[in-house]
Amino acid sequence: MSFQAYLDKAEEKTGLTPREIIALAHERGYDQPEIKAGVIVEWLKTDYDLGRGHAMALVHVIKNGPAISNKHVGTDGTHRDDSDTLWLDGKHNRT
Repeated sequence: MSFQAYLDKAEEKTGLTPREIIALAHERGYDQPEIKAGVIVEWLKTDYDLGRGHAMALVHVIKNGPAISNKHVGTDGTHRDDSDTLWLDGKHNRT
């Protein structure tokens, strides 16, 4: 599954775009450097019933923004992504 696919599936499960989840995380202070991933994963599990994989994809964008490694960009493997920048504004708004 691509990184973007994890975010898209998390959106389906929560009804929130990644950007909306980032905003909620910011309100809670979860985007601060000292906050560990486990705290965010537990919040996403408790409040939104997300599994670890989907939660960790969201942890990345909460902590680092939409940029990802270009390691899998343009490849034909399972984890391929079309871009090194993730779309955070909802899968139905992506052109």
